[in-house]
Amino acid sequence: MQMKRHIKVVEPEIEDGPVEYKRQINGTATRLRSLGTQMGFRLDEGSGICTYQVGVEDDGAHSLLDYVAIAESCKILEFLAHSLNAIVIERTLIQDEISKVETTNDDNDIDDDNTESTIIRYEKSTATTPFIFQEPSILGDSQGVVQEWPEGLDSNEMKQRRGSGVLTRAQIRIQRIETHQLEKQAIVKEHAVSRVDTLDGTEDDCGKRRTNGNNNNNNNSTTNPSNKPPAAALPGKKASTSLSSRKQHRGDIGDTLSHRNVRIAVMGNVDAGKSTLIGTLTTSSLDDGRGKTRTFIMKHRHEIETGRTSTATNHLMGFTQRGEPVVGRDSVRSKIKGIDEIAKESYRVVTLMDLAGHEKFLKTTIHGVASGFADYALILVNSRQTATHMTMHHLNLCCSFKIPLIVVFTKIDGCPEHALETSKEAVTKMLLAPEISKQPYEVKSIEDVGLAVDKLSMDSTTVPMFQISCVTGHGIDLLQKLFFSLPKRRRHSQKKKRSFEFLVEEIYDVPNVGAVVSGFVNAGELSVGPNSVVHLGPNDDGSFVETVAKSAHIARINTTHVTAGQSATLALPLLSKEMRLQLRPGMVVLQNSPSSTMEFDAEICVLKGEKTTIREPHQAFVHILNIRQSAVARDIQLVHHHPPAIASDAEESMEQPGIMDTSDEDSDKENVVLQPGSRAKVRFEFTQRPEYVRPGMRLLFRDGRVRGVGLVTSVPQV
Repeated sequence: MQMKRHIKVVEPEIEDGPVEYKRQINGTATRLRSLGTQMGFRLDEGSGICTYQVGVEDDGAHSLLDYVAIAESCKILEFLAHSLNAIVIERTLIQDEISKVETTNDDNDIDDDNTESTIIRYEKSTATTPFIFQEPSILGDSQGVVQEWPEGLDSNEMKQRRGSGVLTRAQIRIQRIETHQLEKQAIVKEHAVSRVDTLDGTEDDCGKRRTNGNNNNNNNSTTNPSNKPPAAALPGKKASTSLSSRKQHRGDIGDTLSHRNVRIAVMGNVDAGKSTLIGTLTTSSLDDGRGKTRTFIMKHRHEIETGRTSTATNHLMGFTQRGEPVVGRDSVRSKIKGIDEIAKESYRVVTLMDLAGHEKFLKTTIHGVASGFADYALILVNSRQTATHMTMHHLNLCCSFKIPLIVVFTKIDGCPEHALETSKEAVTKMLLAPEISKQPYEVKSIEDVGLAVDKLSMDSTTVPMFQISCVTGHGIDLLQKLFFSLPKRRRHSQKKKRSFEFLVEEIYDVPNVGAVVSGFVNAGELSVGPNSVVHLGPNDDGSFVETVAKSAHIARINTTHVTAGQSATLALPLLSKEMRLQLRPGMVVLQNSPSSTMEFDAEICVLKGEKTTIREPHQAFVHILNIRQSAVARDIQLVHHHPPAIASDAEESMEQPGIMDTSDEDSDKENVVLQPGSRAKVRFEFTQRPEYVRPGMRLLFRDGRVRGVGLVTSVPQV
């Protein structure tokens, strides 16, 4: 007979938010996977912390279940949490809220005078206060340490309370932490979709968990390519049970995606294997020699069919705190992990920017380098072919932005020795050329990786050279060690105190949401919400529109706060239809004092190695961070000084925009001609629309090929 549950103990459940009500947790593996997705949503809603009310109906009524059923549900819930890189930080059980009342009535319809019926009803108890006690988690804290049970829980009274027939409900608080903090790595997703009694270990009559230390995961060979055993929890360590000590992990994902995120631009000639290498690194699988792994990351159908990348895309590769790569393929679901899963499981991440290699997509590659804020550049060379002019152009492009170089020779499996030597000699010659002036350093062992990192940290003149194969895996481990050890060069954390500045790269129109913009937080911080007023623009007339940033995502993870150094998406639902049609890449989202301009002053340096002459007026295509627009160079003033070189600082500097020596200016402004290596002060004027430009932004101008670089020094006041 279905029992009617009508006694309210809490408020009804809210559809959104970090609180979930469950009567009882059980079911098939498919059902448990669905519950895992639901828990992930609740954790995202609570910024990494959620609460489960077990033994409670959706309307807030008591489910009238006993302790045994509730304890089993809590146990499954905890294994489910561990499959999502979360732990139980509080487990509270509540009893004596409901009292059981039995009454007897004579049944007049039955001939037997001695027959009477018993009626059982439940009502909210008012005679006694609820009995509340806490139990430790089964799997322990983030270090795998299982807490001792509080005194008194093993008494005879508690044994009775923890028996069948005692109506109970539970309140479980769950917090997401990162995989590198979950030292008890034997807990994997297979446990969440199987019966909990299959785990090695027993319980005594008081419910204390006893393990015999044999909880090793038998599927380590699948989920851990290196076949290294997981580190065991350190014995004798006491866990902190205070909630305040655990709240320090709430911002870890945000820190991982900003302070511990190294951005690497992957460049090289067509057919060098850029997408294949990125696919091999991010999916933790080897290629089949026919481009299998590149299909995992390519964006468009024509890219898959032709094997040639035409757009700039970003891909995430994660590392644990011990430097082990996070496996990019889910062994349970047999699918590639999303960037949200990689971010949640990683202590340190590397953003690999896949740039086009074909010459006809060169302008896309230039824009990717100009707006990508790359810490390092990975130049790929096909070892079976000699380096081409595109390789030289990519080297020049990176040197223009003072991005440290790393050269990788690909496809060495089956490569003739003489072909590899020819490629190495050609690249070495390019690196030693006067316009590049780099010193190659060949990496063949782990010790060489450490020396290469030290050399890159001290100066950017050393270029490590690797030899890899995505088919056999040769050299992949050395490259992974290098990625984990590379220090972050761009210090966006120093820009947090500046006004919020978000560079728009892509535009989306999401049904039931509205306008969504994707881009990079270049400076400042922003807390999104109904009261988060921002300014979006500039429009074609140079004006900005005031709107509200209602929500935000970083790596597809819902967040309420974005900070400098993160790639993020912002939802701007209040924009009108007319304004949504005017959205374009190159816009900015600002918080204070927006302004736009048609003109700006810059100090430029014409690159050597290009047969270029520039005289007033000279029209070129200008790249300023995310801005791409044609501009005319007017009022050119030649500047004389010693060796022409652009700033070596990795950051575009706002505090010192005048990094070039402007003394000894040429007084003769007529018939000024800029030759390769010349340096000048130039007034640029946009030809189409006003843009948001401020002093300190780094610029690059081209007319097919890159002709020069510089810094914005001032913006004329209108």
